[in-house]
Amino acid sequence: MIDTKASPPCGWSCRDCSHSGKDCTGCRQTEGHPFWIKWSDMTVCTVYDCCTNQKQLEHCGLCPQLPCETFLKLRDPSLSDEEFEKSLKERLALLKSRG
Repeated sequence: MIDTKASPPCGWSCRDCSHSGKDCTGCRQTEGHPFWIKWSDMTVCTVYDCCTNQKQLEHCGLCPQLPCETFLKLRDPSLSDEEFEKSLKERLALLKSRG
């Protein structure tokens, strides 16, 4: 069973994140303001805003437009291109399986 508190709308795994419980309580608890937002040009995570606030969906896997431009642009800058592509495939598979 998926723990929705540890599973943000974008499919990243809060449970696997080294910042979870330390610098960050998760985007669901912070309503789209995870720890990294202060280093971005966003005021709220664009994926969270689109999925949760605008479309009122539990996760992006429920959106018929997945993967959209907003989803594809959300990238951890510490990942190489190869790591990002792998992560993207894993997140898409997870989200689609949650349907």
